[in-house]
Amino acid sequence: MEIKLLKRDFLESLEIEKGRSLKTISNYERYLDRFLEFSKITKPGEITDESIRLYRVWLNRRPGLGKETLCKKTQNYYLIALRAFLKYLAKREIASLPPERIELAKTESRDLDLISKEELKRLMEAPSGGALADLRDKAILELLFSTGLRVSEIASLSRDLDLSKDEFSVRGKGGKVRLVFLSEEAKSAVSGYLKKRTDLDDALFINFSPASAQAEAGGRAGGKTGEKNLCLSPRSIERIVKKRAIQAGISKKVTPHVIRHSFATDLLRNGADIRAVQVLLGHANISTTQIYTHVTDKHLREIHKRFHNKRGE
Repeated sequence: MEIKLLKRDFLESLEIEKGRSLKTISNYERYLDRFLEFSKITKPGEITDESIRLYRVWLNRRPGLGKETLCKKTQNYYLIALRAFLKYLAKREIASLPPERIELAKTESRDLDLISKEELKRLMEAPSGGALADLRDKAILELLFSTGLRVSEIASLSRDLDLSKDEFSVRGKGGKVRLVFLSEEAKSAVSGYLKKRTDLDDALFINFSPASAQAEAGGRAGGKTGEKNLCLSPRSIERIVKKRAIQAGISKKVTPHVIRHSFATDLLRNGADIRAVQVLLGHANISTTQIYTHVTDKHLREIHKRFHNKRGE
């Protein structure tokens, strides 16, 4: 069977059987196309250790952004897609290279982009006005820190949140549903924001048209009744977080994902179990959550000082 037909079947299985998002499927298709274009392979039996070796050399030398070559992490995305495809072939008992023959490139651990407690406090206090945009931005920031939601998840929220409860369900990566929790600060901020909204849009976080802003300033109803497509995009939410960080006097780059990092590290610093943090973040694998464990290193240092080498005491 032609490998391009098998690739199509594989991508369809990702969508139907695995429930992967269309974005993930699109990425996998792009990664596999790169391999097929490079190797000129037409049948699965032609995939060999040598063809993989040559492909990895090509990936390692391929330019990425700017003049730099592709980083090891990006190279691994290509290899993960190829390995998943080989697993699919093996499941269908189609002769090809065993998937375990593809080893991922070793990547260096990197420091997380974090902000201090003081910077986080200033960020949360940045939207201090009573205008609808200020109330919205305050609700976005508090909700991000309370729940650890991804920016795509918070952008997709509906305004019908039940604020009488301290929790709600969200559908995350791969269509998986998880429970997240609301702090009192988040509930208060979202409630105050929704009370001032007069539009009928279903989205929780929306963009405000110039006409809406003018109406609000004049004390009239904000928003166009029945107006559609007001939902903020993930990119718009990123811009809002960046704007409020600058307003708070934070010089480093701040994104919704940085606030997600702060959510996770705050839990771990206060004694939360890493498995619980994994569930709250919606990570499929514990190895993804383990990037946060370095934040507890200072606690280990304190324990070492308190209990080690107490000779004769």
